[in-house]
Amino acid sequence: MADSSFDIVSKTDKQEVSNALNQAAKEISTRYDFRGVGASIEWSGEAIVMKANSEERCLAVLDVFQTKLVKRGVSLKSLDYGGDGDPEPKPSGKEHRLDASLKDGISQENAKKISKLIRDEGPKSVKARIEGDELRVTSKSRDDLQEVQRLLKGADLDVALQFTNYR
Repeated sequence: MADSSFDIVSKTDKQEVSNALNQAAKEISTRYDFRGVGASIEWSGEAIVMKANSEERCLAVLDVFQTKLVKRGVSLKSLDYGGDGDPEPKPSGKEHRLDASLKDGISQENAKKISKLIRDEGPKSVKARIEGDELRVTSKSRDDLQEVQRLLKGADLDVALQFTNYR
């Protein structure tokens, strides 16, 4: 019997993010509490820029955007807010700005963490191999592969994972 396998990837649907951003921009332009504070959200190249005249309003814009992302099925783990991952608006003249970018792919250090987790806590017949920015998991038993998927869904990881090419 041939080995069964699947790939672990971390990809963000840019169309869904764009739709969520447009919905958030529409809500921000019509909501009463955002009137007169210069609140906005928009694409700036590959980054998403949120602006307002105070730190609290900028965080409120982020909250509206995150709510729209969750409703569209996009994981909040796919947003990157700079170095520490904590959203902190920065003063820029008379306004506060918050930049966020989208994470695509699994970094080498996260891939090693996931691979170690599978080795330590997963079934013994399962092998994980890092291939670029994704992982290939193989085993003779499909039940073991499903067990690995349950394990990874329950684990608290820094990346949003999807499982593809299940064979």
